[in-house]
Amino acid sequence: MNSALDLLQQESWRVIDQSAVGLHFHALQSFGTDDTLCSSVGAGQSPATARSWVHHRTIVLGIQDSKLPLLEEGLAYLNEQGYQYLVRNSGGLAVVLDEGVLNLSLIFPEIEKGIDINRGYDAMWLLIKEMFADYNKNIEAKEIVGSYCPGSYDLSINGKKFAGISQRRLRKGVAVQIYLSVTGSGSERAEVIKEFYSRAKGVEETKFQYPDINPDVMASLSELLETDLTIQDVMLRFLQVLKEKCQHLYSGQLTEEELPLFQSYYDRVIERNERFLVK
Repeated sequence: MNSALDLLQQESWRVIDQSAVGLHFHALQSFGTDDTLCSSVGAGQSPATARSWVHHRTIVLGIQDSKLPLLEEGLAYLNEQGYQYLVRNSGGLAVVLDEGVLNLSLIFPEIEKGIDINRGYDAMWLLIKEMFADYNKNIEAKEIVGSYCPGSYDLSINGKKFAGISQRRLRKGVAVQIYLSVTGSGSERAEVIKEFYSRAKGVEETKFQYPDINPDVMASLSELLETDLTIQDVMLRFLQVLKEKCQHLYSGQLTEEELPLFQSYYDRVIERNERFLVK
């Protein structure tokens, strides 16, 4: 775990906080932004960067979700419920984003012999454990069967998942991304994904095994810690821990050099979605 801790200890951390403004732009822009940061951080043009983002009601699908046999029926249901949807470029399956879900991205340069994939996951897990250490709750990293987007780095308390981690690697940059269900009902979010799969898969047999979702195994941090947390509360904890890990923590935006890169990567994300979602 020490090597994971080393990842967090950077000389400088630039923080791009879009936790408030993110409600006003599409989540596709977020994935274009993280690709941009992977490229610039990986090339050594920018320091390690942490980004926070919150989006209005959006379902982020995995590539496997785009292959569901009755996908159009599932997407129609999401539309009825007032959700936007997109296919992301990192691994995993469908997750829910809304005003109560905080997304954090840590973008590292892949120097030396490269960053082992588990080391990236462990770095994010350590960060979250430190952020909530004062609650004296055991935050575990293991697959929570019955959750949406299950994986070996589901973060849970007492068997209930509140976060999932994914990774994106591009041009010697590594983006470790996490969604944190901060407020609201984790089980209600899970019900939406359960119904989506019910409609998009139907009774057809599929080669890929989609999760059989049990909404009772998912919760928000507010529910698990029995306290009224806000996105701002969690952002403050995030910044406090990050500040301890570096000599220089500063707020920033995309640089003049990164803006043209962003347009290029954003266009690619849009093209990718059209390819996967237009039948």
